[in-house]
Amino acid sequence: MTIRVQPAARTDILRQVGYYAELGRPDVAERFLAAVEAAFSSLQATPAAGTPKQFAHPDLSGLRSWPVRGFEDIRLYYIEHEQELTVLRILHGRRDIDGIFNDEGG
Repeated sequence: MTIRVQPAARTDILRQVGYYAELGRPDVAERFLAAVEAAFSSLQATPAAGTPKQFAHPDLSGLRSWPVRGFEDIRLYYIEHEQELTVLRILHGRRDIDGIFNDEGG
């Protein structure tokens, strides 16, 4: 199974790494990147293990979330399509998740 990371999700990763860098914590930024890679690997092995999410927009049908281990407030939001996982966003739980996905529509 391949993983395709959408540009918005890449931006989310870079934003989080930048946040840790601003705090003067490059070690945490590196640990975060490793945790995201580990989450990708876990999802490749068991893509249906993520928590289902419901949104009205049809492009978001089948959306699931998965925590980034060690950063459990941050979750990957993805959709499985046959032999591909599409990671739409990687967001902190304090963000307005419903608003973000309803505004973007996927």
